[in-house]
Amino acid sequence: MKLKDVLIVIAVVSVTTYCKNNSSKQKKLLLPIIGEKKIASIGEKTDTIYHTIGSFTLVNQFNETITDTITKNKIYVADFFFATCQSICPKMSHQLKRVQDSFANKNDFLILSHTVNPEHDTAEVLKKYGEKYGAIKGKWHLLTGNKKHIYDLARYDYLVNADETENEGDLFIHSELFLLIDKEKRIRGIYDGTDSLKVNQLINDIHLLYKEYQNE
Repeated sequence: MKLKDVLIVIAVVSVTTYCKNNSSKQKKLLLPIIGEKKIASIGEKTDTIYHTIGSFTLVNQFNETITDTITKNKIYVADFFFATCQSICPKMSHQLKRVQDSFANKNDFLILSHTVNPEHDTAEVLKKYGEKYGAIKGKWHLLTGNKKHIYDLARYDYLVNADETENEGDLFIHSELFLLIDKEKRIRGIYDGTDSLKVNQLINDIHLLYKEYQNE
């Protein structure tokens, strides 16, 4: 083989290797991972441990017990609302309907909407609310349960630093945020659920997240 031919082969191999490495880097950077991370030692190796959503036990609009096991190997969107809210919640629920419809054919996609007024928002109340916005059974879970448990989930797991607003003499977390969670229970995006353009971005990012898993 002539020197010129050898150099061409080396160049092709170098470009191919670069493209593969570059593709691998891009796959990891399609979406950020949000939340505090820690470096842990595992034997002689170190690994990055990211913030993840912890365990929970709640009840959905069909009075079914829902735990974090339902999210195993699933991408999902989480939010916090209450049924009697007349300000941002109706806008958010309309936008979540858009998200649901965009991924209605995906068996590994869910929406989890947590009420912050569980004393009022029983399974029966949430069922009527879900029907109003076209929530699909098994796809969009409207969740109620112990108030402290829900608020702890919001603050410490989903990292929702929301203001509290007074409603009929009580205080509720009031957040417009949608949170995108990946199959490893990590937060991959935070979006304003009242802004249709931000929800467009959420829908696009969900497609990107699926692309990440397809490239593995």
